[in-house]
Amino acid sequence: MSDQIIIGVTDCSKYEIYRDWVLSYDKDVSVIQLGYKLNNFDEIKKCNGIVLTGGEDVHPRFYNQPEYYPYCYDDDVDEKRDEFEFKVLTYTEANSIPVLGICRGIQVGNVFFGGTLIPDIPTWGKFDHSKMYDKSDRYHEIMINPSSWLSQIVNTDKGLVNSNHHQSTDKTGKGLVVSAISPDGVTEAMERIKPKEKSFLLFVQWHPERLKDQQSPFSKNIHEAFIHAIKTNLKNES
Repeated sequence: MSDQIIIGVTDCSKYEIYRDWVLSYDKDVSVIQLGYKLNNFDEIKKCNGIVLTGGEDVHPRFYNQPEYYPYCYDDDVDEKRDEFEFKVLTYTEANSIPVLGICRGIQVGNVFFGGTLIPDIPTWGKFDHSKMYDKSDRYHEIMINPSSWLSQIVNTDKGLVNSNHHQSTDKTGKGLVVSAISPDGVTEAMERIKPKEKSFLLFVQWHPERLKDQQSPFSKNIHEAFIHAIKTNLKNES
């Protein structure tokens, strides 16, 4: 029996960065690129875990606020991608597949669970969380809820993360709870209210795959916890 773990990574413009990060810590991992443009949803049946990657704004019609559309970036909305990733989450929930959502991943995940989004953070009166003028990632501190499951993964109650987004979650989806926030109150991470009762599910707003410090608990520990959850799943099945 092969010990190879297969992780589905959703297609996006920076796909290679996510793929390389997923592959970076464990030689037993291989990756399948999943996306509607590849017309390969059925490949998900081979996957032991899923990473939802960054990218476009989720269309506000999916959280029943189509009037927010003018706040989205016009060339940066892809309803087919939204629908594909909702389908991915339907599958992972039904089949107890571990999921790690990154940046857009927290947003599409929150909408999937019935939550809403802030369509443009600065317009909603909070600090800018998008990239710097020189196109590099912004960095800011986050605070971790000390009683959260995430806190047990990162073993700290605060830290520095990168930031490159203009939308964020607003009302939290059903069955989810916020586990990290920025000082200005933007949601930075979400997890299940009862994480021990179902499969691994962690949504983060920052980019662990391109943190300057790849040994940071906000990159390495998250990656390790995700892989560990997959291995535990596989062990329980065999």
